[in-house]
Amino acid sequence: MSTKTNKSFTKRLKVTKNGKIIARRTGQNHFNTKESSRNQMAKNRSAEWPISNKDRAFYIKS
Repeated sequence: MSTKTNKSFTKRLKVTKNGKIIARRTGQNHFNTKESSRNQMAKNRSAEWPISNKDRAFYIKS
C-alpha cells in the first residue's frame, strides 16, 4: 500500500514548467504597516523552495 499525498500542503506549492517548486515565504502575513512599500511587495513574492527528491515524490504527484 502506498502512502497518500499530503493534499493540504500540496495546495500551497506550485510546480513550474521546468520542475521547480515555488512557495510563499513563511511568516510574511502580518506586521507590514510599518514596512516600506518596497519591502511589502518583496514579502508578497514567492520563492523557490528547496526540496529533496524523496520529499518531492511524497508531496507532489506528477
